[in-house]
Amino acid sequence: MSTPEESRPQPVDVPLIQIGAPDPSAGAGGCGDACGCGEGEVYECGLDPSLAQLLADAGLDPVQVEDIAHLAVEEDLDGGVDVTTVATVPEDAVSTGDFTAREAGTVAGLRIAEAVLSIVCTEEFAVERHVEDGDTVDAGQKLLSVTARTRDLLTGERSALNILCRLSGIATATRAWADVLEGTGAKVRDTRKTTPGLRALEKYAVRCGGGVNHRMSLSDAALVKDNHVVAAGGVTQAFKAVRERFPELPIEVEVDTLHQAREVMDAGADLILLDNFTPMETAEAVILNKEHNKGRAILESSGRLTLDNARAYAETGVDYLAVGALTHSSRILDIGLDLREVED
Repeated sequence: MSTPEESRPQPVDVPLIQIGAPDPSAGAGGCGDACGCGEGEVYECGLDPSLAQLLADAGLDPVQVEDIAHLAVEEDLDGGVDVTTVATVPEDAVSTGDFTAREAGTVAGLRIAEAVLSIVCTEEFAVERHVEDGDTVDAGQKLLSVTARTRDLLTGERSALNILCRLSGIATATRAWADVLEGTGAKVRDTRKTTPGLRALEKYAVRCGGGVNHRMSLSDAALVKDNHVVAAGGVTQAFKAVRERFPELPIEVEVDTLHQAREVMDAGADLILLDNFTPMETAEAVILNKEHNKGRAILESSGRLTLDNARAYAETGVDYLAVGALTHSSRILDIGLDLREVED
């Protein structure tokens, strides 16, 4: 069973990273550090153009995806060959393999898995797409079928599955939160607690599951936390220092008490992170924002959040629930690759 079309992740305007370009605004992207290209030049993405476009439409950088695909495969081969596959599979054998869900969940990362396989399957490579990222699937359902040289398919199998299972696990966990919050007006939001090198992919998986993304990096928005407050000499001082230095950026401020919340509202904070507030305290903060601050600040809850109490927090009128566990603790979704038996 699939989710409605509108529940799938929508295209996002994300600038492409150009590998080797001297000017970030120049060129059309590169094929990635792992491909061995020379320095000082700009290279086209080596993925199939139609696949690259699908990735870009999903808000992913095809160049970055290609880099990750190369790194994953090269890590698995470690400069050698797939000894088991080379020994057991004839060089000219061709097979079709089905990526199949072993359990129900929400899928994310199918096109990324394709990218991984496409850099391994250099001679023959054809795909049949049965579902899309963001779809909810049942156990036993086929997700993607790939026809390629058997050796190539088996060599790329684990690298593709590692990413696909990981991202689908994140999407499945996010979907559970999104379902609990449905109808409240609140959204579940991720954090920067991501796997190094995989942030863009993991945050994409959150979107596939019906969540929304917090900042992607330390540079695109400010988040004043407790250590910044200590270093600056107070929450208001910290906020004003960031506003003065980076006036164009949105600033979120973490607060521990209603008194601090009032302080940063008066200072003009764009977003306020209510850390470890109870649902009752959160409701008071929402009222304070409406009555004292004319609803100008966006409010986000963090800490103490579980699926069991998520709706209680959401019904206070808070805008976001920040859940780091979406990316740092989600269990994988069990997906396997099965070769079809050869017909006589």
